[in-house]
Order: sequence, then structure tokens, then C-alpha cells
Amino acid sequence: MGDDSEWMKLPIDQKCEHKLWKARLNGYEEALKLFQKIDDEKSPEWSKYLGLIKKFVTDSNAVAQLKGLEAALAYVENAHVAGKTTGEVASGVVNKVFNQPKARAKELGLDICLMYIEIEKGEAVQEELLKGLDNKNPKIIVACIETLRKALSEFGSKIISLKPIIKVLPKLFESREKAVRDEAKLLAVEIYRWIRDALRPPLQNINSVQLKELEEEWVKVSSVAPKQTRFLRSQQELKAKFEQQQAVGGDADGGGDDEEEAVPQVDAYELLEAVEILSKLPKDFYEKIEAKKWQERKEALEAVELLVKNPKLESGDYADLVKVLKKVVGKDTNVMLVALAAKCLAGLATGLRKKFGQYAGHVVPTILEKFKEKKPQVVQALQEAIDAIFLTTTLQNISEDVLAVMDNKNPTIKQQTSLFIARSFRHCTPSTLPKSLLKPFCAALLKHINDSAPEVRDAGFEALGTALKVAGEKAVNPFLADVDKLKLDRIKECAEKVELVYGKKTGGPAEKKEGKPITGKTPALSGAGGDKETKDAATKPGLLKKAPAVKSGGPPKKGKPAAAAGVGGAGAKGKKGPETKEIFESELSIEVCEEKAAAVLPASCIQQLDSGNWKERLACMEEFQKAVELMERSEMPCQALVRMLAKKPGWKETNFQVMQMKLHIVALIAQKGNFSKTSAQVVLDGLVDKVGDVKCGSNAKEAMTAIAEACQLPWTAEQVVAMAFSQKNPKNQSETLNWLSNAIKEFGFSGLNVKAFISNVKTALAATNPAVRTSAITLLGVMYLYMGPPLRMFFEDEKPALLSQIDAEFEKMQGQTAPTPTRGISRHSGGGGDDGEEEEQEDVGNDVVDLLPRTDIGDKITAELVSKIGDKNWKIRKEGLDEVTSIINDAKFIQPNIGELPAALKSRLNDSNKILVQQTLSILQQLATAMGPNIKQHVKNLGIPVITVLGDSKNNVRAAALATVNAWAEQTGMKEWLEGEDLAEELKKENPFLRQELLGWLAEKLPTLRSVPSDLLLCVPHLYSCLEDRNGDVRKKAQDALPFFMMHLGFEKMAKATSKLKPTSKDQVLAMLEKAKANMPAKPAPPAKASSRVVGGAAPAKYQPASALAEDSGSNTMESKPDPKKAKAGGTSSKAKGVQGKKVLSKPNLKEDDDKSGPIFIIVPNGKEQRMKDEKGLKVLKWNFTTPRDEYIEQLKTQMSSCVAKWLQDEMFHADFQHHNKALAVMIEHLESEKDGVISCLDLILKWLTLRFFDTNTSVLMKALEYLKLLFNLLSQEEYHLTENEASSFIPYLILKVGEPKDVIRKDVRAILNRMCLIYPASKMFTFIMEGTKSKNSKQRAECLEELGCLVESYGMNVCQPTPGKALKEMATHIGDRDNTVRNAALNTIVTVYNVHGDQVFKLIGNLSEKDMSMLEERIKRSAKRPSAAPVRQAEEKPQRTQNISANASMLRKGPAEDMSSKLKIMYRTYRIQNRNMSSHSETTHTVPREFQLDLDEIENDNGTVRCEMPALVQHKLDDIFEPVLIPEPKIRAVSPHFDDMHSNTASTINFVISQVASGDINTSIQALAQIDEVLRQEDKAEAMSGHIDQFLIATFMQLRLIYNTHMADEKLDKDEIVKLYSCIIGSMISLFQIESLAREASTGVLKDLMHGLITLMLDSRVEDIEEGEQVIRSVNLLVVKVLEKSDQTNILSALLVLLQDSLLATASSPKFSELVMKCLWRMVRLLPETINSINLDRILLDIHIFMKVFPKEKLKQCKSEFPIRTLKTLLHTLCKLKGPKILDHLTMIDNKNESELEAHLCRVMKHSMDQTGSKADKDTEKGASRTEEKASKAKVNDILAEIFKKIGSKENTKEGLAELYEYKKKYSDADIEPFLKNSSQFFQSYVERGLRLIETEREGKGRIAASTGISPQMEGTCVPASTHTVSSSIGNTNGEEVGPSVYLERLKILRQRCGLDNAKEDRPPLTSLLSKPALPTVASSTDMLHSKLSQLRESREQYQHLDLDSNQTHSSGIGTTLASPSSAAANIDDLKKRLERIKSSRK
Repeated sequence: MGDDSEWMKLPIDQKCEHKLWKARLNGYEEALKLFQKIDDEKSPEWSKYLGLIKKFVTDSNAVAQLKGLEAALAYVENAHVAGKTTGEVASGVVNKVFNQPKARAKELGLDICLMYIEIEKGEAVQEELLKGLDNKNPKIIVACIETLRKALSEFGSKIISLKPIIKVLPKLFESREKAVRDEAKLLAVEIYRWIRDALRPPLQNINSVQLKELEEEWVKVSSVAPKQTRFLRSQQELKAKFEQQQAVGGDADGGGDDEEEAVPQVDAYELLEAVEILSKLPKDFYEKIEAKKWQERKEALEAVELLVKNPKLESGDYADLVKVLKKVVGKDTNVMLVALAAKCLAGLATGLRKKFGQYAGHVVPTILEKFKEKKPQVVQALQEAIDAIFLTTTLQNISEDVLAVMDNKNPTIKQQTSLFIARSFRHCTPSTLPKSLLKPFCAALLKHINDSAPEVRDAGFEALGTALKVAGEKAVNPFLADVDKLKLDRIKECAEKVELVYGKKTGGPAEKKEGKPITGKTPALSGAGGDKETKDAATKPGLLKKAPAVKSGGPPKKGKPAAAAGVGGAGAKGKKGPETKEIFESELSIEVCEEKAAAVLPASCIQQLDSGNWKERLACMEEFQKAVELMERSEMPCQALVRMLAKKPGWKETNFQVMQMKLHIVALIAQKGNFSKTSAQVVLDGLVDKVGDVKCGSNAKEAMTAIAEACQLPWTAEQVVAMAFSQKNPKNQSETLNWLSNAIKEFGFSGLNVKAFISNVKTALAATNPAVRTSAITLLGVMYLYMGPPLRMFFEDEKPALLSQIDAEFEKMQGQTAPTPTRGISRHSGGGGDDGEEEEQEDVGNDVVDLLPRTDIGDKITAELVSKIGDKNWKIRKEGLDEVTSIINDAKFIQPNIGELPAALKSRLNDSNKILVQQTLSILQQLATAMGPNIKQHVKNLGIPVITVLGDSKNNVRAAALATVNAWAEQTGMKEWLEGEDLAEELKKENPFLRQELLGWLAEKLPTLRSVPSDLLLCVPHLYSCLEDRNGDVRKKAQDALPFFMMHLGFEKMAKATSKLKPTSKDQVLAMLEKAKANMPAKPAPPAKASSRVVGGAAPAKYQPASALAEDSGSNTMESKPDPKKAKAGGTSSKAKGVQGKKVLSKPNLKEDDDKSGPIFIIVPNGKEQRMKDEKGLKVLKWNFTTPRDEYIEQLKTQMSSCVAKWLQDEMFHADFQHHNKALAVMIEHLESEKDGVISCLDLILKWLTLRFFDTNTSVLMKALEYLKLLFNLLSQEEYHLTENEASSFIPYLILKVGEPKDVIRKDVRAILNRMCLIYPASKMFTFIMEGTKSKNSKQRAECLEELGCLVESYGMNVCQPTPGKALKEMATHIGDRDNTVRNAALNTIVTVYNVHGDQVFKLIGNLSEKDMSMLEERIKRSAKRPSAAPVRQAEEKPQRTQNISANASMLRKGPAEDMSSKLKIMYRTYRIQNRNMSSHSETTHTVPREFQLDLDEIENDNGTVRCEMPALVQHKLDDIFEPVLIPEPKIRAVSPHFDDMHSNTASTINFVISQVASGDINTSIQALAQIDEVLRQEDKAEAMSGHIDQFLIATFMQLRLIYNTHMADEKLDKDEIVKLYSCIIGSMISLFQIESLAREASTGVLKDLMHGLITLMLDSRVEDIEEGEQVIRSVNLLVVKVLEKSDQTNILSALLVLLQDSLLATASSPKFSELVMKCLWRMVRLLPETINSINLDRILLDIHIFMKVFPKEKLKQCKSEFPIRTLKTLLHTLCKLKGPKILDHLTMIDNKNESELEAHLCRVMKHSMDQTGSKADKDTEKGASRTEEKASKAKVNDILAEIFKKIGSKENTKEGLAELYEYKKKYSDADIEPFLKNSSQFFQSYVERGLRLIETEREGKGRIAASTGISPQMEGTCVPASTHTVSSSIGNTNGEEVGPSVYLERLKILRQRCGLDNAKEDRPPLTSLLSKPALPTVASSTDMLHSKLSQLRESREQYQHLDLDSNQTHSSGIGTTLASPSSAAANIDDLKKRLERIKSSRK
């Protein structure tokens, strides 16, 4: 047994895998014990066994397997990771356990499966079990079925999804194995328990015997709903409830609410498989159905009937099928077939459900009209059909069709329609049967109950009864006001009998939602109705809880039963029908009135009423008024009193005082008494009569207002207006309208009868009296406030003059909002709070639309028109569409009946002709406006196809479709669109355009909705697939839409929907959901009219619409801390809705501010010290990592928890970056106020910021850096010193960010590093930065080196750590870096050290490689800081350095003093240094203007009064002018580095300096230019010029103009001054145009003027006569080339074209000028191959087009020179060649292309090149500029040459051909043209040779600007930032590398010799080396490049020997000669002299 003991020693997990079964058995036993023992479900122990559990269950040894199963069960139950094993273990159980003979094994296997379901892995288990059903082994099948059954019985149908199980059931019943069949039966019974009859349809096809057996079993199943008995881990609270109930002893009644939850209603339809039937229709179906013989038609229908028996049909396009069936129903003469077709329709509707909805509108009218058939089987079939169809759509959608049929003359149709309505109503709920629907239906049904035919009446009663039962009496009674008592009782009787489909929840939503206001059509409530209402108030508190509430708000009389019916005719206006309790009063006779009045008025008063003396009447009125004032409301007989007032003389009273009092009393009675409409009728006539009276008018209006308040404005207004317009007095009419305008503002607009007003307003507008018209227009303005633009529709046919007045009035109202009503509230809606007002706002608008007269265009949509629209020929289709457009246009507003049009238009939406698609879309848009809200019924069949068009590839078609969808949605609302599966189907299509447009649309619309249909959930899976779409735009749109989906569906539902996704997708989607959850907006609050309504007293909260409450609580659930105020508000006052509701909207995610009020950093005594100790003692992790791991983050979180406010910490560690930004914003806000807190947590803050450095989000990084700057400012003010711990855990991570690619960030980091030196020793900083130079990131290395240089410059050598020697050696290693910027930075840094330390540097550096050393020496030389000057500098620097730290600190604290800092310093530093160097010449210096001097003292912090001296510029000794060339000054870090970031006021400084550039004083200008040049020279400063480029260039060419016109003419002026100024101008411009980013900022206009100035200067003969003039011109040349190359190519090309045009037009301009412009253009043409892609061709072609307009061909040909036309042709030719035919697409900016010569020319060129070259894409002719071209291939060469010779041979192009040949030869010197000449005549050959020679001499004779194929690009390559700079040498000083200065030096040398000065002691290299100097800094590379260029130069060297004007050639010649003949200096001088002579002679 030796081996026994071996395995005994093994650990458990290894035993479990042992090859001996005993070992495994023992392992399983121990594992079981272990699993039961581990308490912590997250223990790491569990993970060890992850891979083993499958082996536990599949063990090959039966005994071991049993133990393994037990252990596995324990594992699944207890381990948190067990879920990961589900798939493999369940599969193992199915395949290896269920086939075991031992029952125990099976039992355990089953338990394991159930346990997996319990730990939420039901889907995976079910999947494995279903797979098991396909196994060949019946044992396994039986066990799987049994497991499924057990799972279902325990967990219930909510968790075990039944659909897949039911799908396989029939197959199991067919099994050969009895055991399987029996088990299947048991399963079927179990399923039946849960879903009852829904199981029948899927099993209808199984064996009849089996079915019978099943039926028997099903009968036995108990009728009590089953309950879940075992719960998932996530359902623990359910479990607890369940156990509690069990303990109580079964549930008696307790689980009522659970039951509803526990058993979801399963719809059998859902369980079925959809069947596709369209393809199965007989092939000849459509022919047969039209056949003459009815038998054939019958066959066809029977085939369909058979197919539609399938209970669920696949969705598809059933339009044609429905169309033919409808035709049979409507037209077929054989009633049997009608019945058959109806059955087919019923089958289709049942099988398709909602998907049939789109066809419902077509079919319903036909079926309803067919009810005229008497035969019962037809009627029954039709009834079944229409009932089935009703379920597929909504009542709203078919209401129009149904109502239309209700007026039919045929009684059977009427009867059946009413019955259909009754049946339909049963399916409705109060919310789907709003008042807006009830109103028209009730009106129609009321006619039916008065019909002569008894069956129609009965049906009508039944329908009304059903409506009453469904919607509740409160909603229906207003419509039954005129019904007599008998009929009303009959209706109620019917109502009691009705059985509803949805069960009635009394008082449920019925009173929560009121429909739309009903305008004016409702008759007044009858007495009976009123009584009934009050009785109800007592009996059914559920329905009318209002009546009592009303009392609190208004006077108590509201409870009184109303008396007789209203007299007013128009009756109770508006929606407030029953609830605002009208006061009805019968008309009293005059006797009764006198009696009643006598009881309350003094006798004398009654007698004097009709006295003849006015004074008595007045006294009587006064008494009357007193009596009224004292009367109680309940005792006041209003009618009697007003009748007394109306008694003779009544309203004919002549004395105005009496009249005024009378009117005032009427107002009092109306206010104080229970004033009825009957009383109002008595007085209104008189009031209207007086309203226009000057003296009594205002009293009359007051009385009218009071009556309006008592009897409601809508009724009063209608009476008043009618009376006013029934009389002739215009004053009364206008004043009545004015009163109404005012009243509407005071009372609000609800319930007004707009239609009646509009007709009166129309009368008023037609009045002759202008006052009436004005009042009418004012009234319209007020109505417009409430109704908006639809109001205008009523007046479109008014006269234009009137219409414009109306429009002007509307314009005034635009943007104003309707005022809140102030009257008419307390009484009527004091109790009615918010009832149903949700819809009111929009309803006003909708009502307006309802009032419009609509035309029926149904008859115009003829079959002929429809066939036209579907014609094969697109033109005819277009005609059809045009006709439709005009029909709609003529009709303006149409009824919803549009016949066959929808189908026709739908097919046009996928027309192949896009123009027609767009036309169709615009028709649909028109249709929406014309049809208004009724367009709803077409959403499914027309709206959804428009959405499909959103997937079109053409942008404009998509835009049109979107506009159409929006126009529709505006009319229909969103509900129609979101219902059903249509949108989901659209999203399912994998069309990126469709997806992004549709999601974008949803994202825009969803946030505005307050509720959405549940069908929105169907879109979610497709939304998820969009989140992972390949197309980025789709993904983005899906992410944008996510929060809005969640806002409606809730996070839970959305998260649940992810369960179907792949695991990887699921995680991603869940992460996005979490993110969306944070950004989820609150649902929009109900329209905030609530607040206005609340005024009269808080309405009881019960009437707050459900959604408002939900919304309030919704907002709470979203916030992590529910806000008690809001929750309360929701329950107590309806203000919550108006006021709080808004708040919720605006800040959905902000928790209440009060918990954020405390400090954000809590000071913990010694907290920081303790943390440091912990870190030192290694108790916590040291803050040191390459990327932050989770444990660091967790550790920081824990450390912070004690000293950072909880809410801030949540923001700081949130997963979403926006929260980090919020946290930083808060920290910035609290920085000043919580200094001590910040300092106490500084280490943690810095650590947290280092984590932010690892985020990828730039906005967070920028914010963090902003915070750091402020933080270090604060710390330096507090004189805080960073601890070692803080520094080491922060600085290294900050230094990482110096290497960021973004400039702004680098700049910020550098600024922070500078500030840190104030709170942390620079020497220690040095070590950290030194570490940073070892980074792999070259930007970081370079920046760190620069920073080291700054430290040394500011703090001297002592900062270098560990010793200066080691530090310098380290830095010097970077001189050999592979990256150019790093090399430069290293060199600059060492030069800086050299400037501080002198020659010692070389000792410290030690040995360097030769190459590096030479670079360094060169750089030091170039920086020209001669060691001899070093001590001077050091002496100067020292005092500054000693003050440095304090100075900086004070600067930083001073704030505004910083403004002028860095830039000015830089600019003046130069002068300081020059002064030092040239102190010997100070006699001649000029002092600087006073203001500058002050600034300087301030900035430099100098104590002595420094005289700010200028360099000695005006010296006539040549030495002085040229001396600085020998000592160019170093690139000095212009200012101590701490000022780097203070660019706050640079802009103004720069503006000031630029303004001085154009100064008339030469010195001022030179000085300004030098300053700008200095800025431009320093890479890090240059960007400060950005944005000022145009300004600078304008100043410059103004100065050039000034020199040209003024200075040059000034005899007194020394010409040297001018040369100096020119040098400065050209120098600074060259610096500018070296920096491409700045050069590109120059705009076209400025470039044009600049080029004009430069070319004028080049042609200025006066300049040549000056001694240095030629050099100036040469520099200008160089500058022009730079400008051409570096500017924005479009701008410069454009500028040159305009300049050429101007120069050719200007008669004064010299031909030489335009010639030079053209040469510039040629140069540009040569650059085109490289630049073509960056050029905006459209603009260039526009310029050329304008040029050709000004200069047509004929005019150009008349020019003296043929250059212009050639230039133009060449340019166009090149463009064509480069762009090919695409060039023609760039003519967009030209207005009428057809007239343009340009287009024709381009076409010609294109055609020509096509013909000639066989459209070969050869761009070779113009490749002079593309410098790295290989030689053209033989074939190409021959083609090109052939083309050239063809040109030479043709008469008109001969010159052009020769020029091209010359160019060509120059370019390809080895090209062989012999073969082409050989075949031609001798004459032709000599002609060609002569021509070439001519061109050569001509070209060399002229100075020209042309590209040397030579050096310039390489020159830029070697530019070194540390450029030389001196004012006087700026003529050629682009970075000290151009040949300009070296030639200049050479000249200087000659001059020195003449003056007898010795050149040798300067020990300068001979001229040769000087001339090749430019290439020195990077010797190796540059010379190589030069050699490579030499080959190109070889041929053209001769030409270049002439010192042309082209500066680039100057280079080449210099370099060429240098390399070719390194002769002695003397020879070179002679050479130079000769050349100069030659140039002079050629000039003369």
C-alpha cells in the first residue's frame, strides 16, 4: 500500500485529479467538507476548483462520481464563482449523470441543475437540458424532461422560459419510447398549470388520443394559480414573504398582490412559431381571384382560408392580398364568397395582430358598408372579421371611418356599426377612450338612440351603455346632457349588463385623465343630469370626489342642485362639464322678482327706481348698493335684483351718474351672489349697449368681467360678442372686442368657442370703421398667444393689406408667452386642480385645427391617377405626383379619406428615380400639414416606409425623409410611431445610414415624451447591436440615444435585455448602460400650467395626474439620496408639479445642495505625518508605478475616506470622467477658502492628480493642470515647502506629461514645474527632471533638457546634481540623440551652461565623440557668446539670481503686474545684450520712449535707474554695421522661466509693437521689427504671434510703401538708414515665413498687397543705385520664394491671380511688374504637384473665371506679351493634368458656369489630353518642382516629346512648344531628341535649335523667380532653432543658414582689406568654407544631400553662374562653385567682382 500513503499526502485539489479512483474519492470527500466549511463565498480557495468541477460530475468511477456530485452541489451552492462553470457542468450532468442506473446519481444531477438555476444561470442550464432532448439515449431524455418539469414547478414560468420547451413538446409526444411520452405528458400538465389555455394551440396537431388524455389531465388541474416556491438569489425578499405566509398557515388572502406578480399572463400567440404564407399562395391566385366564374374565385379564397388558419403569421407585405380580399368583400355579388373573404381577412388579422394594423384603415369602411347584407352567415363572418381587425389597431385610428358610416341610411348598417362600437368599447380602458374620442362617438350614437328603427336604437343604447361602463359617468355624462330620463335609465341599465374585457377598476385612471376641452357643441346639462351628478357625489366617492372639495375653494352654493336648464343656448362650455357645477335658474316672472326684491331692499328704494327726478334715482341707487354690499351670498336673489335694475328706465337711463352706479351694482351682484346665466341674460344686453359709452364704458366692462367670472368666460364672451355684432354701433363693437382681448388674458383661453369668435372677427375685419378693425386685429394678437400659427390659416383669404396688418400683430406677439390666468380660477377649478389639464395646453392648438373646414379629396384620387403614379415611365409617374401636389395645394385642408393614394405613394418611396422619391417625400410632408392630426391612421402604412427612406445613401434624400418624418410626428405625436414592431424592424436592418438617422431622431424625440408604449422595448436588442456597429457614427448615435431609452424603460429592463448578448458584448453594453444611467435625464414634467391653476387654494393631491407623481418619485429613485422635500411635495400639493417638476427637469442628477455645504477637506490632526510613517514603515504601498493598479487606487480611496467629503470622494473615484471634472471644479472653488484643509491633504490630492495623468481624457488633464497652477501659487504664497514624500510621489508623474503631444499641455506642465521651484528646492527638482531625460518619449527628453537649461540659467551651476560634472556629462550624451529636437535641446542647454560658466564647460563635459563635439563648438560659436563676455554676464546675473526667488514670488502674488512680463522681456533682452557688447559706441544711441523705460524697470526688478539704450545703429563706419554678424547672439532664455505661462496680456503688447512697425520714424520701426523678429526666432514664443499675422504684414507693407514713396525721395536721409530698415523688414519677414503654421495665417488680400510691395521693391531702380542695394534685392528675392512656398497655397495663388489681373488692367504699371507676377505664378505651377491636395480648387477656379471674364481670350491676345495667355494656359493645363476630369467638379463657386469661358477651356484641355495621350495619367510635364522624381520611362518620354514636337509643328503653338522643349531638355538632360529631329527637314532642325538658343539667352538675360530644383527644402531641414539674430544682418538672416549672410561677409572681408584691416587675426575660415557654412550644423547629412542634388544641378550650372535675381539660384551657385572648385579665396573674390560687374551691366 506504499502508493496509498503517497497520494494521502497530496493537497485536496490534486487528489481530485489523481488517476486512482480511491484517491479521487477521498479527494471528493475532503472537498465536500472543505466546501461546507468555507464561510466566505468570495474566498480565493474557490477559484482553485473552477476547472475541476466538471471532472467531479463526469468521474468514470460510479462510486467516486456520487461523491463528486455531492461535492459539486456544495460548490455550486456556496462558491461565488460557480456560475462560470455552468455550461460545462450542466452538459456533463446531462451526458454523464442522467444515463447512470443509480437513482441517487440522477437525483443529485437534477439538484445541481436546479441549484444553477437558483444562482441565476437558468438560461444556460435550460439550453443544456434542451440539447439533452436530442440525445439518442431515452434515459437522458426522460431525465432532462423531468428536470425541466421540476424546475418549472419550483421556479415558475417567469424564470423558466416556456417558448423553447413548448416548441419541442409535440416532438416528444411522437417519441417511440413510452417513458418519454409519459414524462412529456407530465411536463405538458405542469406547463398547463402555469399558462392554461395558451398551451392548446401549439399542441392542437398532436395525436388525438394523446390530446384527449391531456384534456382529461388538464381538467383535474386545480384552478388556483400556481406560485413560485423556490427563489433565485436575487429574489430573497420574495422568499422571505413566501416563508412568512407559509408560517401563518398557507395564504388566506395575503398574497393577492404577489399572485398578480407571480404568474405573468402568457399569450399563446407568443409561444407559436410564425408561418410564412405569402410564398405559399397558389401561383395563379391573383388571376383566379379576378376570374369570371365564381367557382374559380372560391377556389382561390379557399386556398387562402387554409393558409390563414395558421395562428401566427410571418410579417410581410400583405398589401396586395388585403386589397383583393377587400375587393371581394366590397364588390363580389356572390354572398358566399363575401363571407369567405371576410373569414380570410379575420384569419389574417388574427395571425398578424398589430402588423395588420396598417391595412385596417382600408378594410374597415368596406366591411361596415357590407353589413347591408341580411344573411346571418355573412353578417357573422363580417362581424368576426371586423372584431379581429379592431384588435390589430386602435379605435383612434379607425374612428373617422366608423363615424362616416354611422350616418348611412341603411338601418342594418347603422345597427351593426353601433354593435361593433359597443364590442370595441369593451376592449378599451378609460385611457384608450379619452373624451376626444367619446365626443364624436356619443354625438353619433345619440342620433341612433332616437332612430325610427328599434334595432338601431337598441344597438345605440348598448354602445352608450358600454361607453358609460368603460369611461365612467364623469366622462360620459356631459355628452348625455340632452337625453331624457327614460333613455338615460335605459343606457344605465345596459351599462350594468356589460361585461368588460379588461375588468373595471372603479375610479381608477378614469378621473386621472380628462380628455380634450370640448368646444361649444355640448348642450347644457339638463336638470336630471345635474341631479344625477350630485347624487353620485354622495354615493360614489370613487368617481366624484370633487364636489366636497370644491366648497373649500369657492362659495358654498356650488353644492346646490341645479334648477332648470340654462337659457343661454350654448350651454355649459368646455371640458369642465359636470365638475364646475353650473348654476341653473328658471326665469322668474316680474311679480315674483318684485316680491323677492322687496324682501331685501328698503321700500323707498323700490319706489324711487323709476322716479322722474334723477337725484332721487341716484339716491335710490346708493341705497341699493349699500343693501347689496351687506347681503349674505345665500340670501341674495340675484335675478330679482337685476330685474329691478332693468325696470324702466332700465338701461335707457339718461343720467350718466345713475347709470354708472347701476352698472357698478350689477358687478357687485355678480361678484357677491350666486349669479346664474339666467340673471346674466337680463343684464348683458344693456351692458353691451353701454360698453362704448365714454363715461359708463369702464363700469360696463367691469360688470361684464364680474359676470364672466360668475358664469365662465366662454359663455359670457359668446353672448357679448353676438350681441355686439347684432347691433350697428361701431364704438360698442370695438370696445367689446377690446374687453374680450383683455378678458382672455385674465381668464385664460380654455373652453372658448374659437369658431364663433372667428366668424365675428371676420365680420369685424370687414367693418368700415377703422377702430373696429384695429380692435379685431388686437384680439387676434391675443388669440395668437394661445393658438399659435394655426390661427392664421383662417384668414388666408383676407385682403393682402389686412393680412399684412394681422401678420404684423402676430409678429409682435412672437416669442411672448401667454400670461397666467388671474381670474375665473378660484371658483371653478379651485377644486379641480390639475384635473386632466395635462392635455389642455396642446389641445387648444389641436382644436384650432379641428375647426378648419376640410375638403374631401377622396373623389379626386381616381384609379387613373393611381395608375399614373405607378406607371413604368418615370415621366408619367412624375406627372401623377405633380397632380397629387396640386390637388393637396388647392384643397389646403383635407379630410382623412384619400382613397388608394397611400399605397400608390408608398410604392414611390422606393422608386429607382431619386428625384421622384424626394417629390413623394415633399407630398407626404404636405399631406401631414393638410390632414392634420388625422394623418395618424396612415402612420403604419405610409409613415414607417418614410423611415425606411432614412437608409438612403444620398444625403439630400435622407434629409428630406427626416423632414417628412418630423412633419408627421408634429401632427401625430410619437405614440403611433412607437407602437408595434415597426420601428424595431427598421432598426434591425443593418443599414448604417438608416440606423444613425433613426437613432438620432429617437434621441431627439424621446426626451420630450412623458410616456411611451411598451413596444419601445422591442427596439432595445437592435439598439444594443447598434452600440457595436462597425460604423462609428451609428455607435455614437446609439450611445446618444441610450439615456433616453433608459429614461422611459428604466435601467432594470434595459439591463435584463442584455442577457441575450454574447458575454463580451454584454459586459461592454452593461458598462455603457451604467454610464447612461448617470446621464439619464428626468422625464419631462407635465406642462407647467399647474402653477397658475393652484392660485385659488391648493388642490387635493389626488388629482395630480398620475404621471406627475410618478415623475416626482422617478426623480427620486434616480438620485442616490432621495430628497425628502420632493417626495413630500408630490403627495401634498399640486404645486409640486409646476414648481418642483421644473426643478427636477433642470438638474436631474444633483442631489440636494445641503449635504454639500460642509468643508470638502477635513483636517485630521497629524494625519499626513501618520501616512508618511506608514509609507516609510512599508505598512502601505509606496506610491511608485508605471501604470496605476487597482490596489493603489483602493489604498488612496481608503486614505481619503477620513479626510475628504464623502460626496466629493464619490465624484473623484467615479468611473466617468465628467465626474472628475466636476470634482476638480469643486476643488478649484474651495481652494482659497480651505487653505489649511488643502495643505493637510496635499499628499493625497497630489496622488489623486497623478492618477488623472494616466487618464486619456484631455479635458480632465487640462482641468487638473489648471488646478495645479492655482494650487502651487497658493502654496508659494503660504510659503509652504513640499515634503520629500509629496515630491517623490508627484513630480515624476508630472514630468511624464512634459512629453504630451499637445502644445498647450506641455506649456502648462512647464509652467507648473517653474512654479514648483518656489516651494521645492531647484537642486532637488533637477534630479527628477534629469530622470525625465531618460524617457523613451523624445518630446519628453527634449523638454526636460530645455527645463534643465532654464534651471541652470536661473539658479547657476549649483543646481546641477549630484555634481555639475556628472550632470553635464549626462546632458551631453543627448547631443548624439537620434531625434533632432532632443539634439537641439541638449545643445542649447549646454550653450546656456557655457554662457553662465564659460570654457570650464568643456572640462566638465569630458570626452565627446568628434561629431558631437563639432556640433557643440559650432553651436557655441554661433551663439557668439564669447567667453570673455561671460564674467560680465555673470556679474549681471548674480544680483538678479539672488533676488530671483523672492522676486518671482512677489511677481506671482502681484497678479496684474505679470501682464507685460515675458514677451516684453524677450524683446528688450536683445537690446540689453547688444548694449553690453557695443558699449564703446554708446555715444550715438537713442533713448527709448519714456513709457517703455518704466515698464522695463518694473519687469527686470532692477533697482538702479537703467537707461534703456538702443544699439548703435546709425554709424557710418562700415565695421559697426557689420560687426554683429561676427558675434550673433546666443539664443537666450529671455526671462527667468517662471514667467513662461504668463501670456495674459501678450496680445496687447504685440498689437502695440506691430503698430510701431508702420511708424514714420525709421528707428522706431527698426526697433519694433527687431522685437518681433526676436519673438519669431524662439520656437516656444513664436505662437504668440498667431492671430496677429495679417496685422503684422499690413504694417510691414505700409512701411514698404512709406519707404518707397517718402523715405527714398528724402534727400536728407542717409540711404544706409533705409537699407537697415529694409534689412529689418526682410529679415523679420523671412523669420515669419520660415514658420509654416504662422505663414499659413496670411490671408489672400494681405498676401496680394505684400507681393505688390515686394515686387515693386525689386523693380525699384533707386535701390540698385545704393551701395548695398543689390544685396537687398537678392534678399527680397529669397523672401518672395519663401512667401510662395510657405503661405497657404490657395491664398497665395489667389493673390497672384488678382495681382496679375490688376497689373494688366493698370496702364501705369510696368510690363516688368506683371512679368514678375507671372514668374511667381510659374513658380507656383511648378509647386502644384506637391501642393495640389492642400489647395481649395474651387476658389482658384473662381479667380481664374473672373480673370477670364475681365480678360477674354481676344483681349489677352492683344497684349504686347504673349506671357499672360501662356501663363493662364499653363496653369489650367497643369491643374487638368493633376486632377483629371475631376477638375470639372470644382466649378461650384462660379454662378453661371455655362457662360464661363473657363469651363469650355477646361473641357477642351481635358478632351485634348484624352485624345493625345489615350487618357494616360501622366503628370510628368510639370514635374520641375517634384524634386525626387525618377527619370521618366522610355515610353512616357516618347509620348511627351511627341506632344511637344506636335506643338512646335503647329502654327499657333510653336512658341509654347519650343518653351516646353527647352524646359524638358533642362530637366532631362539625357533625353534623346535625335530620333524626333532625324525625320524632319534640315530647316525644321535648325529652326528648333535656333529657337532653343533664343529662349536660353532670353531666360538668362532676365532676372527671374524660378524654382531651383536645388537646395531650399534641404535648407529648411537643417534649420536650427538657436538662430543668429542681429538687426543689421537681417538682410539674409533666415536662421543664419542662407548664403545671403556669407556672401555679405565676403563683401565685408573685401571692405576690410581695402581699409587695411587684417582678416587673418579673426582666424576665419577661407571663403570656400564660409560659403558652404549653411550645411555645417549637421555636416554629414547636409553634404550628402548636397551631393545628391549636384546631379540635378550639373546641367544647369552654366545658367546658374549668372547671379540671377533668384536667390535660390544664388545658393546653388554658391554651393555649386564651392564644391566644384575649392579654389583660393582670392580667386573667389575676383570671381565675385566679375559677377557683380556682369549684373550691373545687364541691369543697365
